[in-house]
Amino acid sequence: MLPARLPLAALLCLFITHVQADPALFSAEGYRISRYRSPTPEHLPGVTIVDTPALQTLLTQAPAPVLVDVYRRQWLQGRFIEDQPHANLPGSHWLANTGDGDLTPEWQGYFVRHLYKFTGGDLGRPLVFYCRSDCWLSWNAVKRAASLGYTSVYWYRDGLDAWEAAKLPVTAAAPEPFE
Repeated sequence: MLPARLPLAALLCLFITHVQADPALFSAEGYRISRYRSPTPEHLPGVTIVDTPALQTLLTQAPAPVLVDVYRRQWLQGRFIEDQPHANLPGSHWLANTGDGDLTPEWQGYFVRHLYKFTGGDLGRPLVFYCRSDCWLSWNAVKRAASLGYTSVYWYRDGLDAWEAAKLPVTAAAPEPFE
């Protein structure tokens, strides 16, 4: 039973703790596995969250960060199904479906191989992951990259939606080949 007069912040912490403990939402490894489009946390240990102005500044630095879009794309009979157009931030690499909570070994390999290729094997190369606002796919991808040993990991939490709201350019996107 909860005390009648808990501060709002305490109630919110209790709620988040309960939700994150829900096995229907999170895997045993702590990745979100369902309801991907819902409010996301405002922080993630070991990861820097950036907003649009901070990302724009980051993009001017050397080395430039690798932008990784993890928005989902239907996969059927060994290929991506182009059912609707998708855009992403200019210069991004689209690693479709790698933000899912449970990755098969094949999808995990796709993620690992491409990150290695994009960074030249440099675990310190800045990586920026994004999807859309209120999207746990990018949260999962950021967490996964950090667990692989990448040390300069950024989460563009509000993603493509924030970029477009700022009236910044986008480019037509295609997922990286599933090699």
